Amino acid sequence: MYDQLKGAQASAAEIACGRMSPSRLEALRESLEETCRLPADTGWEQKAAAHAAFFTVLAEAADDLVVAPVLVSGAELAYDLMITAGRAADGMVINSRRRFLEYLHAGDPEGAALELEDHLRILHVMCRLIGVRRHRRRNGRPATRDHSPSQSIES
Repeated sequence: MYDQLKGAQASAAEIACGRMSPSRLEALRESLEETCRLPADTGWEQKAAAHAAFFTVLAEAADDLVVAPVLVSGAELAYDLMITAGRAADGMVINSRRRFLEYLHAGDPEGAALELEDHLRILHVMCRLIGVRRHRRRNGRPATRDHSPSQSIES
C-alpha cells in the first residue's frame, strides 16, 4: 500500500509541476526558505510540519480538483514519516527539496516527481530502520547495526 501512496504522490507532483507558474515556483522556494530559517532549537514537530507544508504549496500550484487532494494527503504522509524518522531527517529533507526545485527551474517535471518519490522512499526506509532499532531495544538486544544477510526489514 505504501508504494501506491508514494506513486500517487509522484504522479500528482508531476502534473502539478507541469503546470507550475513562476509565482508558484517562487512560493515553493519561499516555503523551503522559511523552514530553513526556523531557529535550531525549534521543536521537530514544528519543523516537520513546516517541511510538510511544501506539499500543500505544491497542491495549491496544481490548481486541480483531483491532484490537489492527493498532494495534501502527501503532506500528512510526509509529516508522519518525518516525525518517525526524527530530526536526523532534517538535512535530507532540505536537500531533497532543493533538488526538487532545481528540477522545476530546469523545466523537468518528471525529474522533480522522481525526486519527490525518492524522498518519500528514503524517509520510509529511515522509519523502518528506526523501527528495527526500537524493536531490538524493547527485546533487550543491543541497538547496534547487524550486518547479517539473514536480517531483513519488513515494510
